[in-house]
Amino acid sequence: TLVGQTSRSARVLQDPPASEARLITPSSSGTSRWSGATLIGLLFVAVTLGTGLSSSQSVDGIRAFLTPTLVNFSGVLFQAMVVLAPWPSDWPIGLILILGGVAGVAYRINGIRVKRKLDFVALDRLDWIAYNGVPVLGNASLIAGGAGLIAHKSFAPYVIAGASALLLAAGIYGAWDLTLWIIKNRDKT
Repeated sequence: TLVGQTSRSARVLQDPPASEARLITPSSSGTSRWSGATLIGLLFVAVTLGTGLSSSQSVDGIRAFLTPTLVNFSGVLFQAMVVLAPWPSDWPIGLILILGGVAGVAYRINGIRVKRKLDFVALDRLDWIAYNGVPVLGNASLIAGGAGLIAHKSFAPYVIAGASALLLAAGIYGAWDLTLWIIKNRDKT
C-alpha cells in the first residue's frame, strides 16, 4: 500500500511545493512545439494551392485569414519555447506570456476590423466565433495564466495549457477553412 511508504513512487503522488512545481513538462510542451511547427508547414502547403487566385483576392485573403491562422500556430510554438527555457523563476515566463496575450488580443481586434471590410466572403456566426472569439479567449487565458504564474497560483499551468489548446484549435479550423475556400475559389479566377 502507499500509506506510510517513503519510496519515490509514493512521493510522486504528493503535490510538490509551489517553488518546485514546473509549468509544463518537457514532453507536453515538446508536443505543442512539434504540433505548431508541423501545422505551420502544412499551412504553407495550403497556400501553394491558392497560387491561381487573383492578386487582389489573394492579398485580401492572406491579410484576413492566412496571417491570423499563422499567428495562432506561431503563438502555440512561442508558448512552448517560452516554457522550455531555463528561467530562474516563474516571473519572466509570466511576464512574457502576459505580453504575448496582450499582443494577441490587440492583433485580434485589428483582425476583426479587417474582416468586416471584406466584400468577397461572408462569414457566418460560427466563423466569427472560430476566427475571432476563440483566439481572443485563448489570448485572454494566456494573460490570466501569466498573471497566475507570477502570483504563484495553482491554476496557472492549466489556464496556459487551455490557451495553447484554444489557439491550436482556432489555427486548425482556420487552416481547414482556408484550404476549402482556396479549393472552391481556385477555378473561379
